Amino acid sequence: MDKPVNYHEILRKTVNDATIHQPRIQPIKLYPVCDSESGNFVILATGYDKKCRVDFVVFHARLVQKDNCDRQIIIEEDNFEEGLIDVLIAAGIKKDHIISSWKQASVVNK
Repeated sequence: MDKPVNYHEILRKTVNDATIHQPRIQPIKLYPVCDSESGNFVILATGYDKKCRVDFVVFHARLVQKDNCDRQIIIEEDNFEEGLIDVLIAAGIKKDHIISSWKQASVVNK
């Protein structure tokens, strides 16, 4: 029998790993924020880019319970060049359990 996939743990590890492996070209620091209780997994970027203060969300995913047993990850923001969706899928999250908020908005607006 297959071991159940722990979406919380995959999201936590992905967010933490993404902050470690980013190049530090500018003096901007990435911070992982993982709140399993609320289901929010965020990467914040803060620091100074030349003379400007930088403070923005690089990545934000929400883990929601769709039904009694189904989970869904909504990607609210993903500003990584390659994106983190493929990393989540490679870690064991089902592709059809991941929804991009911008795709969801286009379906609602039709």
